[in-house]
Amino acid sequence: MRPLRFPILLAAATLALAAPASAELSRAEEAMSETVDAQFPAAMTLLERMVNQNSGTHHAEGVRAVAEMLRPEFEALGLQVEWIDQTAAQRSGHLFIRNDGRAGTTKMLLVAHLDTVFEPNSPFQRFEWDGRSDTATGPGINDDKGGIITILLALQAMKAAGTLEHASIIVALTGDEESAGDPIAIARADLVEAAEWADVALDFEGLATQNGRDMGVIARRSSNGWTLRASGRTGHSSQIFARSMGDGAVYEIARILARFRTELAEPNATFNVGLLASGAELAVSEDGLSAEASGKGNIIPETAYASGDLRTLSEDQTDRLVTAMEAIAADNAPGTTAEFTFHRRYPAMPPTEGNRALLGRLNAVNRDLGWDEQAEFDPAMRGAGDINFVAGQVDALAGMGPGGFGSHAAGETVDLPSIRRQAKRAAILMSRLAAQPYP
Repeated sequence: MRPLRFPILLAAATLALAAPASAELSRAEEAMSETVDAQFPAAMTLLERMVNQNSGTHHAEGVRAVAEMLRPEFEALGLQVEWIDQTAAQRSGHLFIRNDGRAGTTKMLLVAHLDTVFEPNSPFQRFEWDGRSDTATGPGINDDKGGIITILLALQAMKAAGTLEHASIIVALTGDEESAGDPIAIARADLVEAAEWADVALDFEGLATQNGRDMGVIARRSSNGWTLRASGRTGHSSQIFARSMGDGAVYEIARILARFRTELAEPNATFNVGLLASGAELAVSEDGLSAEASGKGNIIPETAYASGDLRTLSEDQTDRLVTAMEAIAADNAPGTTAEFTFHRRYPAMPPTEGNRALLGRLNAVNRDLGWDEQAEFDPAMRGAGDINFVAGQVDALAGMGPGGFGSHAAGETVDLPSIRRQAKRAAILMSRLAAQPYP
């Protein structure tokens, strides 16, 4: 393995990120910033090892291998580390790290994930960095192995400054964020239980940016699924639309989907069609992810199938739109029927005053570091994540991980200076929260 030359990058970036003399940091907080800089090269070496270990969601051994790389790092900080097997949910497992802090202070849940979308058969498997640039590429390097490194750096900084010992923290590193296990009630039971204990949750997926500025994420939309089956009478195509045959399954499913688009459009709501199929012969796979169809122009198809997702900013919006979609699907054209089924998965993380106040605390950290404040990011610009499962129980901030681009695609890239920037923010914010009751 070629030697990493991260000290070169560190030296160049430290001057740019150093807090100005006017910053109102305590000595402990200055020490945290210094520790993040000092630990950065070692953290990047660990990040390379993690990225080079495939941990696609369905690669159970790979997910566990990444967890085992991390175990000694967290144990070295004096934290309790537990592997939670998820065989019952058809997944590998989760790595939970705990620290019992001082009673009466803020209890914090930190959320990130071990898995990636890149399975062992993906050609995109290796960490790449040229030793000079501010970016590196690799599978999961930004989503979310860079987020895990950000957490580790922040906790190391707190340890060095003496603020970790009294901080009440659970770090939840799930092994199936990219494709949650089934049943989801089992797959997310430990995360939800941790949220019942916590006062706040911080999600270390990717940093949101806009026009070159870091943004604050106080809301993420839901991600739920639906299926639609339309049925009609089959027979000779010369009789399509006749009273004896009706409109047929294809026209009926097209009519329903068109009504979804024209009648249900509203802010922060989307309903994508991911799969659409019909024909004289139609077979949909058991998992609903593929279909085989065949037909002829002179045969009216008897069945049509569509599946997709529904994303909303609140559970009220979800319930209202699902009711409307069901009503549209039940209002059938002549000679047809349709069945709409909703599959609830990731709930919404709506913008709340509590989340907004937590962002205000983070912006106090930014001011004391001499950095720009983070404005609220448009929730329509990103998808759902594990933070959605806990946001209904605690005040929450998402986007605490590093910046980058190209997630879920070959060439996924992380912005290396943003790892240190985010680790410093997190360490100072968590130390301040740990020093007092919440809110």
